[in-house]
Amino acid sequence: MHDLLPAAQKLGALLKDRHESVAVAESSTGGLISAALLGVPGASAYFIGGAVVYTLKARRAMLDVPDWAFEGIKSVTEEGALILARAARTRFGVSWSVAEIGASGPTGNRYGDPAGHSCIAVAGTVERSITVETGSADRIANMRAFAAAALDLLIQTVSSGGHVG
Repeated sequence: MHDLLPAAQKLGALLKDRHESVAVAESSTGGLISAALLGVPGASAYFIGGAVVYTLKARRAMLDVPDWAFEGIKSVTEEGALILARAARTRFGVSWSVAEIGASGPTGNRYGDPAGHSCIAVAGTVERSITVETGSADRIANMRAFAAAALDLLIQTVSSGGHVG
C-alpha cells in the first residue's frame, strides 16, 4: 500500500483545500483505494466512506443500485463503472466518488473479462472513465495497479473539474 500513499496524499491535500469530500465504490481492488485514502493523516476531513461491492448482492445492499440500471450493458465496462460512481456519490452525499470494477486474476471473471482488466470512473461536477489492461494474471499486482489508476484518475478529474459546493 505504501506505493499508493503519495497519490492519496496529493488527493487529500487537493480535497482539503477545496473543502470537498469523496467516497469509494470498489470491487476487484478489495478496499485498497479506501485504505490508501485512509492511510493519510487527517482523512476524516474529506473521506466519507466506501463500499467493497464485490458481488451483485453487495451492490444492491450498499449502493442501492437496482438490477435494471445494468440492463442492456455489460457490467465491467466504463458505463458500468459510471453507474456505480454516480450511485456512490448519491448514496454518500459527497462532492466526488470513484468506482472500480474488474478482474484482478489469476483468471478472468464470470463476465468474460480477462485477468488484468478493470474499468474505473469518477463522478462529480465532471465525469471521467478509463479502462485499464495490465495483461497480467498477478492478482495482487493487478489490485495495486487498479487502485493506483483509480487514485490518478480521481486526482486528474478533481484537478480539472469545477469546485463542488
